Parts: sequence; structure tokens; C-alpha cells
Amino acid sequence: MTVSARTRPDRCPGVLRPWPAVDGALMRIRLVGGRLTGRALSGLSALAQAHGDGGLHLTARANVQLRAMPYVGARPHADVVSRIEELGLLPSRTHDLVRNVMVSPQTGLSGGRADLRPVASALDEALCADRALADLSAKFLFVLDDGRGDLAGVRCDLGLVALGGGEAQLRVGDGWAGVVPLDEAVARLLALAHAFRAARGDGPTAAWHVAELPQPEPLVPAQEPRREALVSTGPLPYGRVGGGRHVAARSGILSPALVAELAAGHDDDELVVTPWRGVLIPEEER
Repeated sequence: MTVSARTRPDRCPGVLRPWPAVDGALMRIRLVGGRLTGRALSGLSALAQAHGDGGLHLTARANVQLRAMPYVGARPHADVVSRIEELGLLPSRTHDLVRNVMVSPQTGLSGGRADLRPVASALDEALCADRALADLSAKFLFVLDDGRGDLAGVRCDLGLVALGGGEAQLRVGDGWAGVVPLDEAVARLLALAHAFRAARGDGPTAAWHVAELPQPEPLVPAQEPRREALVSTGPLPYGRVGGGRHVAARSGILSPALVAELAAGHDDDELVVTPWRGVLIPEEER
């Protein structure tokens, strides 16, 4: 563990706190587990074409960014924010910046030891309902790996790895904590987030990440060994994969034409933006 040397709060952008770039506002739309409907993807593309540079920029945390968007002072255009809310992509204005939850993209579609989609949704709902956690750093990251190891190499603040049998081992910073039933995991993760919040300090020098705490004891009495070997499987390849088709975004940007192709026939279906700057189109396995 290292002591935080922060001297200011983070400036990570969101929907309500855009980054004022030279070409206009940069807005980040956080997608829990990268999931959004085809209709929502098309709606974001329409916003980007009407107000921004026309493309949807994918991030390594499986989020979407809009660039060159209008803003007044430090505030985004109200009509743009309202449209993002209508698309279901801003469920909480107060917690916009802290909905940072990465999930194995194929979970529940193919492979893995557990379907973590319900866990991710429950975590997002509980996080947004917890007023005290609205002031976590916008860089504070939860990572949920369904046991396949695709996110094994992603550093997190808090997270878990599914072990099978309805259990998961918790991740705390760079270390490991106890094994819990999956149906108790959300409560445990929120309790750990509160413990971090209490231990991080106050003001501009407050830690952004668990690994910046001077010691782990405020969060867990003692770190535990990793319960099962977890080998990183690396990035999901593009093309046909288990559970669907993984389509690459050229240079990390979804053009209007590619969005139209991806969303065609999938208005109400969930697509999955991946951490490898692609989109997984779920399809029934044959």
C-alpha cells in the first residue's frame, strides 16, 4: 500500500461534469458492465451527430464518450442531459460519477462460473441509493470477474471473482479478502466502500484508490490468499465468440454507419460495450 500524495479532487468527466476540451465538452456516459440497448446506442449516436463530432468514443472501462459537445461555462447543454436521461443512461444525477462497474462482457451469455449480470445491476442500484457514497472518487472502480479471468489483469479498488457453487472471493485493492455467497456480495462490497471512505481522509488530499491507503487494516483485518488460481485469458478476440459476435470499433470510435449496423434489429436487446473497444452483439449459440 502507498500513501496518497493527492493535492486535489479528481477531474474525471461525466454527463453532468464534462471536460472542457478545445473542440468542446467531453461527456462520459458510464455503462455498468458495458450494457445498453440498441435503442440507447442509436440515441447516443444521434446526439453525437446533432451536437458533437458524430462518433461514439469507447473507453478501456467499457464506457462511451461524446466529444465536441456544447456547454455553457462548466455545465453541459440541458437538452443533451435530458435526452441521455430519456435513454436510461443517467439513472442518478447525484451518483453519475461513481457508477464505475466493470463486468466480464460474456457473463450470462457463454462460459464463466456465474451470471454476474444480476449482481452488477444490484450493485449499481444499491450504490445509487447510498447518499454517502456519492462522493467517492470518479476513478474508484469495481471489477466483477465471473471466473473466466478476462478481467484478472484489471486493477480495481473493490471487486470479486466468481468461484462457482454460488460463491465469490472479494478483491480489495491489490489483495484478496474472504469468500462470500454471491447473494451477499453487494452488501459486502458496499460495506468495504464505506470503510474506504472513512479511512481515505478528507479534503483535496483524500485518497482516490484503495491502494493509496497507508495500510489495508481499515478495510479488512488481514488479507487472505487467493482461493483459486485465476489466469488472465486476455482480451476477447473480435469476430464470432461464445455468446455472440464481437465487433471492433475502428480506432476506438463507433461511426454512425457502424452504430446503425450494430443496432439493427436490436432496439430492445442489450448490447455490450467491451473494455477492448468493441461491442458484443449477443446471439444464441448453435
